[in-house]
Amino acid sequence: MNQQALATRLAAVPVFLCALSSATLADDAKDAKPAKVAIQAKDAADDKQLRVCGDPSNLPFSNEKLEGIENKIATVIAKDLGLAVSYTWWPHQRGVVKRVLNTRRCDVMLGIPKGYDPVLWTKPYYRTGYVMAYRKDHGLKLRTLDDPALKTLKIGVQVNTPPHDALGQRGIADNVVGYQLMFDSNYHAEDYPGKLVEDLIAGTIDVGLVWGPIAGYFAKKQGAPLEIVALEDRPDGGTPFAFDISMGVRKGNTELKAKLEEALARRHSEIVHILEDFGVPLVPAADDKPRGKATP
Repeated sequence: MNQQALATRLAAVPVFLCALSSATLADDAKDAKPAKVAIQAKDAADDKQLRVCGDPSNLPFSNEKLEGIENKIATVIAKDLGLAVSYTWWPHQRGVVKRVLNTRRCDVMLGIPKGYDPVLWTKPYYRTGYVMAYRKDHGLKLRTLDDPALKTLKIGVQVNTPPHDALGQRGIADNVVGYQLMFDSNYHAEDYPGKLVEDLIAGTIDVGLVWGPIAGYFAKKQGAPLEIVALEDRPDGGTPFAFDISMGVRKGNTELKAKLEEALARRHSEIVHILEDFGVPLVPAADDKPRGKATP
């Protein structure tokens, strides 16, 4: 897959999962190949610690208080491997692979999309995607983006994401409220990922098109009566709405990759329990049966 195609694919996944812009991708990809040589030098801490590259302030995924989804999963995997978890904190935005993973400050990144080229990725440990959410008490029965009602309802969506593009392709624009992603130049702290869900709960918008883990977490946190419907991938093979989520290690570190995959397989049920506890809407693997509604 060439860099432009990969950048297009990864731009579909929220910035809190990995470094996503094409500039970031090129920045991280520069050091991917040299890391194959550097990996042959072994860190003394490798035998006793699972050294995680963590985002310090990115709930529901991770934070320094170890309250996030990936914090909990890292603990389960480390315990399985007989290791202690240690963290190097760095926002999972521009340069995280180049400046943190490839400089050997840490060894593993959680919550990356399968296919993220600057790293060596594991077999996925879950699959999730974008959802359509709305209040149950509003009497809506929405199931797809082709529902005519979407032309009149106020829709909240993060800009430059697959659902945002899909609305544009359907000529739906005047009733759309855009929310900024963290890497956008227009982003402000008050526009944190949960704001779209909170506006939906408050009735400021009628429908939210949002990354599933964000919708599920904030809805469950506030005990909100939201209907959450997984968006079906486009039949024409366009940019998908759902993604396989993997762990990533430095290129060339096949030994750690294999150990992580074995631990992920052994601890699958525990990982699913963590995801469900955080309200993450899970969808079957791409080759499984068609998916339907997901409820947090």
